[in-house]
Amino acid sequence: MKGDGLAARANEAISRLKQDSGHVLGSRKAQQVRKMLVGQHVNDGWIAKIVILLLLAVIGFLYLQPVFYMISTMLKTVSDLIDPVVQWIPRTVNWQNLSDAWRGLRYPEAFANTLTIALVCSVAQVCSCAVTGYALARLKFPGRNLAFFLIIVTFLIPPQITMIPLYAIYGKLGWLNTPLVFFIPAIFAQGLRGALFIIIFRQFFLTQPKALEEAAKIDGASSFRLFFRIMLPLARSACLVVFLFSFIWYWNMYYEPSMFLGKDFLPLSLRLNLMQEELMGNTAINFNAGFGKDPISEGPKMAAAFLIIMPPLIVYMITQRWFTEGIERTGLVE
Repeated sequence: MKGDGLAARANEAISRLKQDSGHVLGSRKAQQVRKMLVGQHVNDGWIAKIVILLLLAVIGFLYLQPVFYMISTMLKTVSDLIDPVVQWIPRTVNWQNLSDAWRGLRYPEAFANTLTIALVCSVAQVCSCAVTGYALARLKFPGRNLAFFLIIVTFLIPPQITMIPLYAIYGKLGWLNTPLVFFIPAIFAQGLRGALFIIIFRQFFLTQPKALEEAAKIDGASSFRLFFRIMLPLARSACLVVFLFSFIWYWNMYYEPSMFLGKDFLPLSLRLNLMQEELMGNTAINFNAGFGKDPISEGPKMAAAFLIIMPPLIVYMITQRWFTEGIERTGLVE
């Protein structure tokens, strides 16, 4: 009898241990599942990652939706454009819109004009703004703080306020209707967004250790040689950021060319406005001219916009990695 009681107690103890171990294993699995879903921190779990991915997908779609609409519209025929059933995917791909836009923009000539302005002014601004930013950051001269204050003021003043005085000055100098209205200010660090680029270079050079300058000066290097042999090579990331920003802004500018340039030297942004007159006689897109509406359909206009934005997109895709590194090193994300 005693042996049977001991055996029963032993079985009960073993069953309790099994139940306790089962509860422990179940709690551990529940903790692992909870840790996997929620994570130790807010952004470690799968739930937070899924929410972040969905949010990024929505934001990405909002940014890319105009580009998708542009590509979809430029590939549509006239029947697809007037058919409300066709939304994104055209029934037949129409490459004629690109051909019309190419001719309407006079793309080779306008592309050469735009590239000349953007490339020359960007390189000039990188050089001039780098020198100005280094002088404001490292050199001590009378009126340095006042000069930096005036540069900030020029950055804060809207360009529309200074447009009439600049037009009068350029007219007296004989620069109107020529690219000199963009080349000369860029050479003297007063081009498009020049004040911003000076501030970027100044902040970059302020972060460099003074030991480099002291060692160079001990070796007998002048300020000129110190800048071009030591400081400027260190500022390659800042130079790339300034070049890309300047190139994109000069490529996309519209207000300044419409004020200063004539019909002999038109960039792509102004050619887009003149494309309607260039394509008036094209029967392929003049389908609704008899109803008193705009004879230029959405297809050629979207194709023209696509041709305009493609070169900057290609430049950015090639230099994306270096551009991101430059943003981090110049402190623009702070």
